Amino acid sequence: MLRSVLLATAIVVSFFGPAPVAAGAAAEISADESLKMLVAGNQRYASGHLRHPHQTTGQRRKVVAGQHPLAAVLSCADSRVPPEIIFDEGLGDLFVTRVAGNTADNAVLGSLEYSAEHLHVPVIVVLGHTGCGAVAAAVEGGEIHDHVQGLVDALKPAVDKARSMSGDVKANAVYANVDMIVDRLRTSEPTLGKLVREHKLRIVGAVYHLDTGKIDWVRH
Repeated sequence: MLRSVLLATAIVVSFFGPAPVAAGAAAEISADESLKMLVAGNQRYASGHLRHPHQTTGQRRKVVAGQHPLAAVLSCADSRVPPEIIFDEGLGDLFVTRVAGNTADNAVLGSLEYSAEHLHVPVIVVLGHTGCGAVAAAVEGGEIHDHVQGLVDALKPAVDKARSMSGDVKANAVYANVDMIVDRLRTSEPTLGKLVREHKLRIVGAVYHLDTGKIDWVRH
């Protein structure tokens, strides 16, 4: 459903999308407007028509006084998936939490709670990606002796779910992980779940494709 809504939105706006929101104005935008900006920014990135907004010295000075990001993003730490670049945004536009496998431990939850409760982001995007090394490690299994084991353990439920699906296990596990993290965030108490129920926050899922640069919006 989200995919069709976003497609309709993209038709309404111009190919290059709406102008980037000014610093300090993001607290006033709706979840629909935030998602529209993210979709348009990724379209610019994937098509090679980047604007590189909010990356000036003036913007750097402007955000010293405070931040008003248009969205929060829980992304994998993979060096090929930098949210500010793939959404064509700049300083102060995104509140990004990055961890291998885009998993959600208490530290991540606390970061996202801060973005929602204190910075009033209207949207949190759980962003997985194709070719995820953390997911591959969880699928392949084997003996792991260091702290990577914690990541593998966190991804195991998604891998177990993917094994019951038809198709490539690693690819399915990426999607299953995004799906499960979205559900976890939406029901996280006392903060995120409450904001979702009050329609003050939307939590969506997406998967970035390394080869095309395009984002597949999979949960609304």
